[in-house]
Amino acid sequence: MLDYLIVTKIKIMTKLKALIFDVDGTIAETEKNGHRTAFNRAFAAAELDWHWSVDFYGKLLTISGGKERIRFYFEHYKYDKPPKKNLTNFITKLHLAKNKYYRQLLEEGAIPLRLGVERLIREAREQKIRLAIATTSALPNTIALLQKFLNPDWFEIIAAGDIVPAKKPAPDIYHYVLQQMELKPEECIVLEDSYHGLQAATAAGLKTIVTVNDYTKNQDFSNAVLVLNHLGEPEQPFEVIQGQIQDASYLDLNVIDRLL
Repeated sequence: MLDYLIVTKIKIMTKLKALIFDVDGTIAETEKNGHRTAFNRAFAAAELDWHWSVDFYGKLLTISGGKERIRFYFEHYKYDKPPKKNLTNFITKLHLAKNKYYRQLLEEGAIPLRLGVERLIREAREQKIRLAIATTSALPNTIALLQKFLNPDWFEIIAAGDIVPAKKPAPDIYHYVLQQMELKPEECIVLEDSYHGLQAATAAGLKTIVTVNDYTKNQDFSNAVLVLNHLGEPEQPFEVIQGQIQDASYLDLNVIDRLL
């Protein structure tokens, strides 16, 4: 009987070769009390009369990338202190300051890991499933978060920030990860939290599991293979928002392999 179970498990795990994780909102709750607060601290330090409320920041999240978000806000909303010189330099410096405050917030414990993430990643490592990151977040911020909660060395590829010309919803970053890992889309599952992330992964031919948060829970995830409120734990079951899972209360590799 034991031999049968071992063989069955090996058969179950033959399809899946890699998990590809988004970071912000997927691995950790980074947006509301992380990036947003860091932006506001950077604005105050630069003596800018800018403040992004919780609700307003949700609107800005439709723009992928921190520097891109600053530029959009600068160009579309009233402000009273324009940069003295080059706008791009101004945005770059402001974004660097924001990243410094973000890492401070991370160290202060203001940014929690999402439920079930560490368990799933550790299970993947035990089963020799390869791991990768595909995020628009800046590389130093991504590394800092992984160092805080997990281990950057666990991830074969960390594709972050400006590593590709076009950010999500463009599929560039997922094409990059697949190329670097020499994998086919059907051998991977992506974990995302937003419509833009789902668009990017789907355009690269990747099946995607979405875990929603307060900012993304009302977005269109009709192309996802599964939508959950979180990944769940044995004693903290997830809620299935979209998709079909039988006899499961938390996401593990057996459930993921069935989705492939």
